[in-house]
Amino acid sequence: MNKLFKLLLVLAIASLTVSACAGAEKESAVGFYLDTVVTLTAWVDDPQVLQDALRVCGEYEGMLSRTVEGSDVWRINHAGGQPVTVSDDTLEILECAKKVSDLSGGLFDVTIAPVSTLWDFTSGAAVLPDADAIARAAGLVDISKLTIDGNRVTLPEGMMIDLGGIAKGYIADAVKGYLEGEGVKNAILSFGGNIVAIGLKPDGQPWKVGIQDIDKPTGEYMLVARNFGGSTVTSGIYERGFDLDGVRYHHILDPNTGWPVQNELASVTVFSESSMWGDALATSAFAMGVERGAEMIEGLEGIEAVFIARDRSATYTSGAGEYMLD
Repeated sequence: MNKLFKLLLVLAIASLTVSACAGAEKESAVGFYLDTVVTLTAWVDDPQVLQDALRVCGEYEGMLSRTVEGSDVWRINHAGGQPVTVSDDTLEILECAKKVSDLSGGLFDVTIAPVSTLWDFTSGAAVLPDADAIARAAGLVDISKLTIDGNRVTLPEGMMIDLGGIAKGYIADAVKGYLEGEGVKNAILSFGGNIVAIGLKPDGQPWKVGIQDIDKPTGEYMLVARNFGGSTVTSGIYERGFDLDGVRYHHILDPNTGWPVQNELASVTVFSESSMWGDALATSAFAMGVERGAEMIEGLEGIEAVFIARDRSATYTSGAGEYMLD
């Protein structure tokens, strides 16, 4: 009788689970935020929840964008060196940015804006900025001069921040948290190079995330990774940039020089729970190169990475194989 009771209990629970999921249908919603196409795909009872999640993206863009007048970032950049009171969200991002800057020896720096605004990696025009202007702008890049006192942030006059290397990951985490709060159990969220998952696929299998082939058109993959409900972030030279006289000029800039990082790498993919951290670490690890970048990642618990060199060779950190499909 005890075994029969247990069997009936299991069947009852299974029946309730199926009933609870019966109304969930695969739905998608697409938007454009922070210069990125955002695609949210989830199994939901009501597709309106995905539209609401897109509005969350818009709210964070209004807070974190450098170009939106009145945003936290805009106010910091236009404060003339005076303290600015910012949201807890902006504060969390800036504190993470400072930590990653320390980890990377200064190669991740959100005060890069004076330099990044000189470069045009999106129009398709292969034009180099004036070298003297880059040198002057690079002299204004120094995250150690950004001070935080409670929720008050101060940046010296003439300096500017740009959260493009970290905000997208933070927003991805926030949207994931919002959908989880709405009861979503299975979802895959694409923020360009940031892929965030909720749970596993409905069939219990991990999600598959393609790692772009560095020599082929967008959407053709060199490797395929597995996502178990966390974050997969890729940063590479093929994303935004141009070629001129045999040199690839891309959006990952060296804060010390103001010029695109030139090393052996073509891309770095970071596996982590937090997409904010994955975002910043992918950029940092790329700038550091394979040896130093892998050493940094190895020192962080629960984070792994795959480094793809321009010669198409791949280097895995010690636990990255768990995420890769053969």
